[in-house]
Amino acid sequence: MLARTTKHTPADGSTHWSTRKLAAELGGDISHMTVARIWANHGIKPHRLEGYLASNDPDFEAKAADVIGLYLNPPQHAAVFSVDEKMAIQALDRKDPVLPLTPGRAERHGFEYFRHGTLSLYAAFNTKTGEVLGKTATRHTSAEFVAFLTDIVANQPRGKEIHVIADNLSAHKTKQVDAFLSEHPNLHMHFTPAYSSWLNQVELWFAKIERDVIARGVFTSVPDLKRKLMRYIRKYNEQPQSVKWKYFDPTRRITPDSIVTAH
Repeated sequence: MLARTTKHTPADGSTHWSTRKLAAELGGDISHMTVARIWANHGIKPHRLEGYLASNDPDFEAKAADVIGLYLNPPQHAAVFSVDEKMAIQALDRKDPVLPLTPGRAERHGFEYFRHGTLSLYAAFNTKTGEVLGKTATRHTSAEFVAFLTDIVANQPRGKEIHVIADNLSAHKTKQVDAFLSEHPNLHMHFTPAYSSWLNQVELWFAKIERDVIARGVFTSVPDLKRKLMRYIRKYNEQPQSVKWKYFDPTRRITPDSIVTAH
């Protein structure tokens, strides 16, 4: 009964239940600790909220299977890169000094800051080794994307087959990109379905650099931001970590049988 009641909105207009509010609603001898214990046993977390964005791509399954196939069954003797750009990273400098971590007190940052400009970070995540090829740019146009593809090719043995996984940003699908691909037939582009950035492994690495460097970083200038981003990439590449993907539920829409990786 308690679990069923939790699924319904409280009558007082609140959006969700707290342990004490539900205990009071049920009355009797049920305490808020009992509510918390039952919630824990059933994996119920009313205080948590997760967002989602459903893909409306009519070719979702075929595109997703192609990308997942590159992760699980990559072509032999080929390099597979998950590529994207983290745009408009702000070089924020704190007006007041950072107060360091001390016993019983968290690190503290002042609320006021200076904006010194922004920088974009291009990253190619090697899905086999976990190594990252990174490059910063002041803009994120098709020309910068082509220049980064050029760097990827230059960092691989001549003639090596390369597969690049990218999202559907318009800068990834221009005439400049098409011309580059015509000149480099060993490089193949694979696009994730619309609104499906979670299929791009580099996004997991971007989340890591966001936590480790950007979110709490103090940057005195755009060049300082660039230096700290590139230093992090160099240190990360000393002990890179790949992403291990596997099917937890092969009965879902995309199954191992639907992999259609191009060779």
